[in-house]
Amino acid sequence: MKNNFYNKYRNIILFNKSLLISGIVSFLVGALFTQIYAHYDGNNIANSLITSVVGYGVYIPLFAFLYYRDNKIKYIDPLTGKKHSNKIKDDIKKLFTAFSISEAIFILSKTYIHYSLLASSIEPYQAYTFAEFVSWIIYLISINVGTKAIKLFEN
Repeated sequence: MKNNFYNKYRNIILFNKSLLISGIVSFLVGALFTQIYAHYDGNNIANSLITSVVGYGVYIPLFAFLYYRDNKIKYIDPLTGKKHSNKIKDDIKKLFTAFSISEAIFILSKTYIHYSLLASSIEPYQAYTFAEFVSWIIYLISINVGTKAIKLFEN
């Protein structure tokens, strides 16, 4: 029974695993960066925006690597060993669509919450942690709804 559940939802489970791993690593780098940046510059807007850029610099490449690693078998013809470039292009388009709206929601909510908390004199790492946590809940819901809507995991 347990194996049937995993096999049925394997793609969604692996997708969310890649999101969470890359998100956790990005969070740790961002939390460290926002705290260090606050020591050198008291500009809360700059701190919030630059921390977001640093986070994405870690998150996007790590997610792309993990996603491809988990799904590379579906992009390679088992008989010839050649890559299905059309399948890769189709999935990239679908991923771009799903990520676009979800990332916009995430960026806006995280930046607003992070800035608001920094402006209210909360420690930078605490502000970042709370903003990241709340924004991730919203993001995970929106990205999973998006992948379902665009049928990313359907043949």
